[in-house]
Amino acid sequence: QVQLVESGGGLVQAGGSLRLSCAASGRPFGYVGMGWFRQAPGKEREFVAAITWSGGTTVYGDSAKGRFTISRDNAKNTVYLQMNSLKPEDTAVYYCAGRALGGAFTSWGQGTQVTVSS
Repeated sequence: QVQLVESGGGLVQAGGSLRLSCAASGRPFGYVGMGWFRQAPGKEREFVAAITWSGGTTVYGDSAKGRFTISRDNAKNTVYLQMNSLKPEDTAVYYCAGRALGGAFTSWGQGTQVTVSS
């Protein structure tokens, strides 16, 4: 099994930037990629971005396009989410997840809080 630990969350003003990290430990085999999700109070979980371990192909949710960048360092088993031009509506708990071969996200971290003030 894989353990995922997110870090890098915090409080920033609107227009600022944060870089989230997700370190994976354990057995990485069996996961084709990683994804970032977020959930704000009273809202359903929202897809943010995903990346494949092989090739680095990326996919972004509508809320992230043009502002967020997902990347990975295979040697460190770490995935990043660079968030620029942050808005108050980006405030949420951000989770990273491992994507299995079948497409399901089966391993989740505990999340890191991102708060963007007006």
